[in-house]
Amino acid sequence: MRSTSSAPAGLPALGAAGPYRSRNQEVVHDVRGEPVAELSLVPWLFAQRNIRALRRATPPDPERRRKLLTRAGWLFASGAVDGVSPDSYHRNVAEVSGIPIATVRLLAQQVGDYAATAYESVSQARPIGAADSWRDPRTGHGSGVWTRRGEVLMVHAPANSPAVHTAWLDALALGYRVAVRPSQREPFTAHRLVSALRQVGYDNDQVVLLPTDHPTADRLVAEADVAIAFGGDEVAHKYGSSTLVMPFGPGRSKILLTSGADAVRHLDTITESIAGHAGTGCVNATAVFVEGDPEPVAEAIAERLGKLPSLPPGDERARLPVRRAEAAHAMDAYLRARAGDARPLLGAESVVDELGDGSAVLRPAVFLLDRQDAPQARIEMGFPCVWVLPWRRDGDRMAPLRDTLSLTAFTDDAGLIESLVAEPSIDKIHIGDHPTTWTRPGLPHEGYLGAFLMRTKAVIVG
Repeated sequence: MRSTSSAPAGLPALGAAGPYRSRNQEVVHDVRGEPVAELSLVPWLFAQRNIRALRRATPPDPERRRKLLTRAGWLFASGAVDGVSPDSYHRNVAEVSGIPIATVRLLAQQVGDYAATAYESVSQARPIGAADSWRDPRTGHGSGVWTRRGEVLMVHAPANSPAVHTAWLDALALGYRVAVRPSQREPFTAHRLVSALRQVGYDNDQVVLLPTDHPTADRLVAEADVAIAFGGDEVAHKYGSSTLVMPFGPGRSKILLTSGADAVRHLDTITESIAGHAGTGCVNATAVFVEGDPEPVAEAIAERLGKLPSLPPGDERARLPVRRAEAAHAMDAYLRARAGDARPLLGAESVVDELGDGSAVLRPAVFLLDRQDAPQARIEMGFPCVWVLPWRRDGDRMAPLRDTLSLTAFTDDAGLIESLVAEPSIDKIHIGDHPTTWTRPGLPHEGYLGAFLMRTKAVIVG
């Protein structure tokens, strides 16, 4: 962990005219409550002027975009950005977010990989019958052309994982100008990524970092052409009906074990789905459905997760998230209030393990439920917390599996797989030993972002 005697680092806003240090400073604290950085919060008029500057700017040509994103991806993951080494960046993120440093390092590399391949990956979303420019020879006979729905994308970024910043890289590859409003709890990833893009040659009027308070953030959504926003159910409800805002809400990712599947043989995949990446992501499994008796499966999961150590986030052996002690106790109280008649097999007394320095590890929780429609299965906690339930083929077998970001199914039933793939409310399906957390550049996440950012129009030239 950092020395408490060092002065907090200054994190300026990154506007279209360059770095901006405002009078309104938000102190960023680590999980012990110690100040780590001072983040400049911009006023509404500054933010509005920057959105308008982005709209007036012209994006780099496609080939230059490809080269700049590739260079920025390498620099973000492996180089010094504004004089900050990757190791210092990893340590800062671990300190303030409580995500274990080994996980931060892995996810930061993922962001770099996504940036380096964004230009190629985004083409996966383009309709096969559409050209990407009116200059394509096909337009001489009439063709569809893939075009932007607007010019400026606004991003409301959360703090639960550095990997959330892979979401908006496709927009830059498509020629959008991007404004990022970072989380005040973990602004380092957004700041480093925007700085890396500028350091390799992206002009200041192509991508800006606009830290703001919450009222200003809401106004920025209306000022931009399109936006993406992360959050819980409230975000999904707030923006779900808008065609100009793409909400990324709860994942409610799941595992399905059908009869004949050997839970012990698949236990590595199951527990990695639950606790991988410290269990903080929307792709972490929060419910395990078992065809047959779920109790032995729940017991095996509890035994495995119970062995994870309680360590501070800067320890290379850490695998569990850490929060300030009062925040951890509040999360534990919320879980107790919502667990109802679920039987705890792990974390029965408390999930909070205080480290004695003002911070606390959030330890895993495993609950057993006796029916597949139990409402507790929809609860996500931001740490490894899983509900194990029975699943039946009779009746509406798809009902408990709906509303899922990532589903890993252990089954060889082709008819069931067909139903899972056809189910509109399941976004990702992994058959066999692939954790719910698994992904790679080019795969859709709640659909392709390009499908939201772009439209196809008919064009004939000549």
